[in-house]
Amino acid sequence: MLQIGLSSRMALPQIGLDGYNLAMPHGTGVATYGVTLAATLRSMGANVTGLFGLPVAGDPDLREVLFYDLVQRPPSAQKRRRRWHHGLREALRPLAGFSLAEVPSSGHVEKGAFASRLPQFDRLLSAGGLFEAAHAHFAAFGRFTTLRVANPPEVMHWTYPVPIRLAGARNIYTLHDLVPLRLPYTTLDDKKTYYSLVKRCAKQGDHIVTVSEASAADIVSRFGVPHDRITNTYQASPPPTSIGASAEDAAMVEGIFGLRPGGYFLFFGAIEPKKNIGRLIEAYLTLRSETPLVLVGARAWQSEEELRLLGGAGALSGGYGQRLGDRVVRLEYLPRQLLFRLIRCAKAVAFPSLYEGFGLPVHEAMLLGTPVLSSNVSSIPEVAGDGALLVDPYDTNAIAEGLKRLDEDAALRESLRAAGPRHAQRFSIDHYRARLQSLYERVVSQPSRAA
Repeated sequence: MLQIGLSSRMALPQIGLDGYNLAMPHGTGVATYGVTLAATLRSMGANVTGLFGLPVAGDPDLREVLFYDLVQRPPSAQKRRRRWHHGLREALRPLAGFSLAEVPSSGHVEKGAFASRLPQFDRLLSAGGLFEAAHAHFAAFGRFTTLRVANPPEVMHWTYPVPIRLAGARNIYTLHDLVPLRLPYTTLDDKKTYYSLVKRCAKQGDHIVTVSEASAADIVSRFGVPHDRITNTYQASPPPTSIGASAEDAAMVEGIFGLRPGGYFLFFGAIEPKKNIGRLIEAYLTLRSETPLVLVGARAWQSEEELRLLGGAGALSGGYGQRLGDRVVRLEYLPRQLLFRLIRCAKAVAFPSLYEGFGLPVHEAMLLGTPVLSSNVSSIPEVAGDGALLVDPYDTNAIAEGLKRLDEDAALRESLRAAGPRHAQRFSIDHYRARLQSLYERVVSQPSRAA
């Protein structure tokens, strides 16, 4: 296995990763984090166990079939959230213990369709309803669910704050950000439960991981986590196959979407309050630019409010009396490689988010050599450096002025195309490997905080 710059370091321990966000067919930013983390660990020679909450118990010969069927078609995130509060029966399930079923890797199931969104694991374990029941148990009793499994990994790395610990392992938790507490009006989380959950992760976890210095400062300030018990690994993206649009990219973007390469602004991400789509659309409409604005992302909570200037629930025929025609284009979820083609061919990516733990869209656009307009708040200045044009995300006029500059100033765009990939190398896979190596060495060298 490739171990660039790490040959003198200790071998990595066996590591477990949860499938809480991986078992979603359209993924999330946290799912991308999990996929990249697993792939990076395996490239470093680590033995990686995946722990999922899908119901595959029963005939061992069918477990692999059931697992991949359910990964493709799991319950929606919203349905999952509602089930956390199903009542006493769900909350009591953890008291009886969970039987984690081993999912074999026989080669009988064709897995090519999952290559870009589901990591390869050396071992797969799953228990139906695990995460829903654990959340219900925590909401009712304020206690974490303890799992037991034969030959547990040395480190269980939960990639999201979940109220679960694995007996016999060092349990570490990634807290990407504190958005539900910093911007409570932008998420649907039960804030009391979320606060208690994160506080307990910070107190009971063997270590806390986060993805930016901004998030680390928030966590230390809000929950008093000692600096030696928190590590910022940042995030990373696999190196792109190319930087800048190719002739093939251009042909596909024009042929599939009818968009002129280099002739549109692009936003990609969830359509939700935190992403600030409402102000972005308002700023764009004031420009009267002939450069279309393309929005790529699934509608989430309060998406209708964010898209109100397009005419209610995102209709593009007209908003507030305007005929938008081809000025604003809305696209739903796209496969990652097709999305990357759109990014490479964009005149600029516009991502004026109100708050980010890391800001992966900013990093990915810069990595691909596309000019970026983003925010001057939270983690984004760390991630963007001098590779993006940063504005106050609450100032619609500032967003509009930034879009205008990127629309009209070819020299500025060329400067950002050069600076973006250069700055993005701070978050390369090689640097990520080194940060992970240091993290796990630190975790296994410290005494366990087992409850």
